[in-house]
Amino acid sequence: MGGHVRPPIVLLRLFFTPPKKANMPLSPYLDTRPAVGESTYIHRSAQVIGDVHIGRDSSIWCNTVLRGDVNRIVIGNCSNIQDFAMGHVSHRNDAKPDGSPLRIGHYVTIGHSVILHGCTIEDECLIGMGSIVMDDALIGKQVMLGAGSLVSPGKVLDSGHLYVGRPAVKVRPLTADEIAYLRYSAEHYVRVKNNYLLQNDQGSSGLHRNQ
Repeated sequence: MGGHVRPPIVLLRLFFTPPKKANMPLSPYLDTRPAVGESTYIHRSAQVIGDVHIGRDSSIWCNTVLRGDVNRIVIGNCSNIQDFAMGHVSHRNDAKPDGSPLRIGHYVTIGHSVILHGCTIEDECLIGMGSIVMDDALIGKQVMLGAGSLVSPGKVLDSGHLYVGRPAVKVRPLTADEIAYLRYSAEHYVRVKNNYLLQNDQGSSGLHRNQ
């Protein structure tokens, strides 16, 4: 990857979702409202607030919070944000006109209880359970971050490597099998959320889909 940070995704076929539908954990903030892509699953215990854009075939799991109030959150296609994860942002100001939005690319797996704050995570990454990624950190494509790691503000993690620790340090390049697993993990969650959506179609409650 080059030295320039580019938005990791281009979201297609997004649309605003009416707030009156039942079992919909989507909330406006001022003049912003979540926009959700086709066949995305959001558990009703999650909270998705404000300027949040989620691509197609992604999944937001139990008790996750995505709070796009003072800046935007953008999540790509086929990504999963697992139980009790939290995503938030930092506000725009004179010293930093863009603030710190949260950007998550395509085919990303965010593990249970991860905290993401105003950072960028590029495509095909796996962020291990309980990790914390702080403002303006950039996690390059195909990075595996070990469980419980801490990525400090502004740190750049190089593509194709394993990082572990508090603070996170580079351990080694990923093997070919590990790189393949990153995509597999995200695709597995696409299959799992499809099962949940099928239950919803058959009459179960507690789910939200766009179609």
